[in-house]
Amino acid sequence: MFRKKFTNVQDACALAHAIVDTVREPVVVLDQDLRVVAANRSFYLTFKGNAENTEGKLLYELGNGEWDIPKLRVLLEKIIPEHGVMENYEVEHDFPDIGRRTMCLNARQVFYEVGAHTTILLGIEDITERVILERDKEALLGQKGVLLDEMQHRVANSLQIIASIIMLKAKTVESEETRRHLQDAHQRVMSVATVQQQLHASAATGSIEMKPYLSKLCEALSNSMIGDSRPISLKVSGEGGVSTSRNAESLGLIVTELVINSIKHAFNNDTKDGQITVSYDVSGTDWKLSVVDNGIGKPDSVFAQPKAGLGTGIVNALAKQLDAKVDTVSGPKGTTVSVTHATFAAKGIRAA
Repeated sequence: MFRKKFTNVQDACALAHAIVDTVREPVVVLDQDLRVVAANRSFYLTFKGNAENTEGKLLYELGNGEWDIPKLRVLLEKIIPEHGVMENYEVEHDFPDIGRRTMCLNARQVFYEVGAHTTILLGIEDITERVILERDKEALLGQKGVLLDEMQHRVANSLQIIASIIMLKAKTVESEETRRHLQDAHQRVMSVATVQQQLHASAATGSIEMKPYLSKLCEALSNSMIGDSRPISLKVSGEGGVSTSRNAESLGLIVTELVINSIKHAFNNDTKDGQITVSYDVSGTDWKLSVVDNGIGKPDSVFAQPKAGLGTGIVNALAKQLDAKVDTVSGPKGTTVSVTHATFAAKGIRAA
């Protein structure tokens, strides 16, 4: 249909010229010798030229030879003859009148049914501003990373200072109850510092692999709160899963509180082989966190009581933020505290 309508050569040429001129990006039509057959208005406006000084001339000789660009020669003399087409070919060059430009070139070789000559259509997209914006964005992201690292360092130092002040104060007070409260506060500050440290080490700006994260967290908790003085081991089991950094932070604080509680209350002086196990199971967006000990047990549902203690209140508040519920099962062989995302239990998935 298209061929039948434009059998006249002049009409076909007029149509082709109109199509090229309609394109918003600069377009140049080259013959097989790389001489300019035609260029559209956008080309002349962008590169400060005109038809009189352009048409019929070798592309590399335009202006003062400003188009004699090595990468452009590779495109037109090697890539196009071999492949016939090239898309998104990036070229950067300094032009005398318009400065340094970054161009995305699209070229296509046109073959004709009559004769052996060919034509090359060269589309030129000026992506200078886009490249500058992308580079600025990368620079800003780099600065953001530096600032986040600096903030993390300052927060960690501040928490250590606060914890040290609290511990010094605890050693000077005479009231045993006050001392106990200060020691609890010290442990909470250290737990936040530990969680932040492990999140930072796990690249907290993205998704967090929970098993490595919990393993490092529990190792730090064991070193700081158990040491070699008590026969208690702390380990992480299960295959884990992936969580967002925000959820991982809350889960880390919950684990810290539950581990502190087990260390303080689950074992007595007769304990010989105390064990605390942390596990995290995930199914899609649903998850279940469990902290199990083999201690002496505690009353059922102690962590379900909103005012049972500071640690209990923290766990329940964090679980509520995570749209999760807390369940405690305790007996003479130990205690299991499970924090379960609201829809996890409906799927019948149980923690290891």
